[in-house]
Amino acid sequence: MSTRAQVRFATRETGQSFSEHPDKIHAQFYVHHDGYPEGLGLDIANSIASQHSISGWEIEHVQDLHSDLDYIYYIWSDYDKDTWISIFEVGSFQDICHECGSELGKYPKEDKCIFVGSPEDLLRKYGSQLEDSYYKVK
Repeated sequence: MSTRAQVRFATRETGQSFSEHPDKIHAQFYVHHDGYPEGLGLDIANSIASQHSISGWEIEHVQDLHSDLDYIYYIWSDYDKDTWISIFEVGSFQDICHECGSELGKYPKEDKCIFVGSPEDLLRKYGSQLEDSYYKVK
């Protein structure tokens, strides 16, 4: 089973929390496999921190939605500001609505922000989990 993700690019703006989805993005890519933080997350961070290229991304329209996503990544940037990354674990669907107890249909769970930080922070957090990772940062 593939771990699917979207990578979205957003502008760093005053008042916008990195741990919340922004109202507007500027570009979006779909990644069909290896979308987990220890894979795609490290690739994104390494690309930003060390100027390495990434392959396998499909360009999408900014309004395209998928029902099969596991993660959504935001790359936050703007002129004269550091680039930051947010990772959201996409909420799956639950069979029972916890608000009303209804068992009819499927109800979406909330996406959970599991990481906010610089590329170097991401490399430290997820690269250090891999014993032989070439992403390790001291």
